Amino acid sequence: MLIVSTIAFTVCFMVWMMFGVIGIPLKKTLGLNATEFGLLTATPVLTGSLIRVPLGIWTDRYGGRIVMALLMAATVPAIWLMSYATAYWHFLVIGLFVGLAGGSFSVGTPYVARWFPKSRQGMAMGVYGAGNSGSAVNKFAAPVLLAIGGWTLVPQVYAAVMLGTVILFWLGSSSDPKHLVASNVKFSDQLKMLKDPKVLKYCQYYSIVFGGYVALALWMVQYYVGEFGLSIQTAALLAACFSLPGGVLRAVGGILSDKFGAHHVTWWVLWVSWVCLFLLSYPQTDFTVVTVNGPRTFHVGLNVYLFTALMFVLGIAFAFGKASVFKYIGDDYPANIGTVSGIVGLAGGLGGFVLPIMFGALMDLTGIRSSAFMLMYGVVWVSLIWMYWTEVRKTEMMGTNAPASPLSRSFAR
Repeated sequence: MLIVSTIAFTVCFMVWMMFGVIGIPLKKTLGLNATEFGLLTATPVLTGSLIRVPLGIWTDRYGGRIVMALLMAATVPAIWLMSYATAYWHFLVIGLFVGLAGGSFSVGTPYVARWFPKSRQGMAMGVYGAGNSGSAVNKFAAPVLLAIGGWTLVPQVYAAVMLGTVILFWLGSSSDPKHLVASNVKFSDQLKMLKDPKVLKYCQYYSIVFGGYVALALWMVQYYVGEFGLSIQTAALLAACFSLPGGVLRAVGGILSDKFGAHHVTWWVLWVSWVCLFLLSYPQTDFTVVTVNGPRTFHVGLNVYLFTALMFVLGIAFAFGKASVFKYIGDDYPANIGTVSGIVGLAGGLGGFVLPIMFGALMDLTGIRSSAFMLMYGVVWVSLIWMYWTEVRKTEMMGTNAPASPLSRSFAR
């Protein structure tokens, strides 16, 4: 059951990230600027995010099997219709319906978690969350389909794959009435979780480790094309060096979270992300220094190899962080995993919607491509400060050991 659920989520995520590749020829065909391109790629993320809270609640009430199957089946017509779109607004409207596939995370996470004991829920949710690697699958598959039959072939093939996945999931999954919440629990009672400060904090963490992952997965192919002058096929392959570990290694993050705790893993994830984003933020720069032998010009900037290496490390950090945040949820809210995961997933998804648009707006405003990483660097700072004041400082005052690292001690001082 865990296997078919993970396969289903992988396909859903592949479809959800479709515009990350086919958006590049569409940008040229439709004559879009960076902001319009950001909106195009982010539109499916919007509906996939907004629907996460009700989907999580429905999963608690009705069971993950029926909710997941109906959700995937509902996206098939929209995916197919994408191949017939011709105007910009066509893609935006259809993209809203295609984006429903992104809501599958809030269904599958509580669905698979309840089949495992608490000591192994981090692993189970991590394995399921490894379906984020669908973003990398999209980067491998879509360029091949583009070369064979143009961009219209991509949604046609993806629709057929989604339909086959619905059948596979239904045949390989099962349900257990014991996993449903009590029938007397009201919708309004479940939504009260929105007032919990810890839930809001987890939303902030997830907005960077998942929202940032989604945003960069959508943005990186065109970034490589524009920044380094690569072809779409080469750019997609290199972008997969971020997307693939960012998805597959989520299972490892779940195991580490089970062993060392969600707090320690998340703390290290945020510091590693902070270092990577600091280096990625620096734009290509030429500066001239007046020396005794005359002016000398120096160049500072990342080449494609160093850039890809940093993105690879960032992808690993985000993978671990996505798992550790949901380990927090499994530990703190065992009876409301569906509701809380829906709320936190909503925050992460909204991050994935807003960030690409802001990436495009910043690039149109400043002309600096690396401004996308500058923005994310600031978001990580917010998460680090929040975690320090609510978790690290609290453990220090209680006389327990905070994460033993030079970085944490320096930050504490």
